[in-house]
Amino acid sequence: MSRERVHLITGAASGIGRATALRLAGPGVGLVLHTGSNEAGLAAVAAAAGAAGAVVATLMGDIAEAAMAERAVALADERFGRLDAIAAVAGHARKGGIMDLAEAELRGAVEDSVVALLRLARLARPLLKAGGSGRIVATSSFTAHALRTDMQPFAATAASRAALETTVRLMAQELAPDAITVNAVAPGLIRVGRRRSRPPSLFSPRRKPPTSRARRCMSMAGWSEPQTGRRDLL
Repeated sequence: MSRERVHLITGAASGIGRATALRLAGPGVGLVLHTGSNEAGLAAVAAAAGAAGAVVATLMGDIAEAAMAERAVALADERFGRLDAIAAVAGHARKGGIMDLAEAELRGAVEDSVVALLRLARLARPLLKAGGSGRIVATSSFTAHALRTDMQPFAATAASRAALETTVRLMAQELAPDAITVNAVAPGLIRVGRRRSRPPSLFSPRRKPPTSRARRCMSMAGWSEPQTGRRDLL
């Protein structure tokens, strides 16, 4: 089934991934929505996107595993016959300092971000190229840029997302001849759901974070779209 534009979104069951899926959903749009394990959340997003007019395919599993990445790209090809964009959102914040960071934790962060993105891009390249205007958008983190004293460190996330952004730049260079653009977005703190308060374990009691650093993300009905959203990237 051919659609006007087909998007693969990883981590689509909640937060930024959910907001991205609902932002893009509409008539003529095909969505391949992925989650690691949130089956109920994915079903709800798929239903909402379908109600908005999109045709939706879903899959669940660890996107850092080669077999799942292959399955995701194959699903887009089998269901829609094309793939125009990838929004790589899957992953989670890993709290902790650098000196006590377990090597396995750091490797896991790099696998979830850098390796997963590169593998997806390599597998999807023929489809993205065939469409003539392929797009890849990776989700980084403000922790790769800002070292703050008012909150606990996220060393594995910071290091892996810094590597992710360098990988994005390298990919952008190499994929430009195929008319495929590659970008990264680095959101700040995200309020998920209707919870307005910040987790007490995250911030130091000595200082309060500037409210301008917080960003809201649509993850419940009635919320606005992500304030940092850029639909034109996809």
